[in-house]
Amino acid sequence: MSAALVVCPLSRLAETLASSRARSVVTLLARSQRQDLPAFEGLAHLALDLSDIVGPRAGHVPPGADHVAALLNFARRWDRRAPLLLHCYAGVSRSTAAAFAVSCALQPGRPERDIAAELRASAPSATPNPRLVALADAALGRRGRMVAAVSAIGRGADCFEGEVFRLAVPSAVGPGQMPAYQL
Repeated sequence: MSAALVVCPLSRLAETLASSRARSVVTLLARSQRQDLPAFEGLAHLALDLSDIVGPRAGHVPPGADHVAALLNFARRWDRRAPLLLHCYAGVSRSTAAAFAVSCALQPGRPERDIAAELRASAPSATPNPRLVALADAALGRRGRMVAAVSAIGRGADCFEGEVFRLAVPSAVGPGQMPAYQL
């Protein structure tokens, strides 16, 4: 039996949360983008304050190793009985990078190129944030294979925002397959 990662844009968060029955949510938004967030009462929620950028930029927070460690630790604690919902503003870059990272973490023996191909097939507009992917690649010890896999699928189709999509992941992880990640 498989669990699922569900990815959506902010504009579809409330409806996707209801329809997916997710009990765990990851928000990947800059603080200035959070005014429309619903209450997450009774849900496990991780809010990561980061902008969709790849390097320093005035007034913005680039993805960092601490963001990736928090994401992977949150995913490690996810019970996989209900979907894990990941969202950013458009559902195209930050959330797809996070879903790719979590999928790779939960499937340590699966080739990165296969996970990236599944991501592309599920989300034609997915353009995973390259900095988030590179940081996750390092944290997971994937030796550049995650970066290469995302580079191989290329930029996604142009869009205003991505469509809601799902990625299947194993419903359980064996001991030692997904350790706690340090900053």
